[in-house]
Amino acid sequence: MNTPGLPLLNTSSAPVERADAARNRAKVLAAAAELFTTRDPRTVTMDDVAKAAGVGRGTLYRRYPDVVSIAVALLDEHERVVQEHLLSGEPPLGPGAPPAERLAAFYGAMVDLLDTHAPLVLGAETGGARFRTGAYQFWVAHVRSLLVEAGVPQPDSLVDPLLAPLAAEVYQHQRERGLTSEEIKSALARLAIGVIGSAAA
Repeated sequence: MNTPGLPLLNTSSAPVERADAARNRAKVLAAAAELFTTRDPRTVTMDDVAKAAGVGRGTLYRRYPDVVSIAVALLDEHERVVQEHLLSGEPPLGPGAPPAERLAAFYGAMVDLLDTHAPLVLGAETGGARFRTGAYQFWVAHVRSLLVEAGVPQPDSLVDPLLAPLAAEVYQHQRERGLTSEEIKSALARLAIGVIGSAAA
């Protein structure tokens, strides 16, 4: 069952993909993943991806309008795992724990995601693209539902500020300053308790 306030994951059946199209898609995603890992994702161009994948520009643009859409496609599988745990996993990440604990667990899961896939997240969040992804809308719905459950006044005004520390550039900056993942998680857990814990008290 879907948690109230959260959009359902996209479980509709995708059209059958031709074998050559599937091969090209796999080549594009593999090439882009390598480029994002070895370079600043914000400098990768569609020409770079096409050349690395060994496909024509037309082939690339038929499936992906820009580099951000490629990064989003790569990141989608990893974000979907977090989404599934939020919907039906064990507490505190999944349902059944108090809102402050669930928000802290969500922060922890997202920091783990950034630890492993920061280049992809950075590529997917270039400019204002972060706010247009389906995953971000899912995170918005999740955090808002926790604020509402905790009785926090004006929850809509707090959702984006609570998600702001999870921006890839913020995470990258903190790591470059020498903060460890555990220190970041601990700070975000205190933020969750400070905002939701006090409201629920």
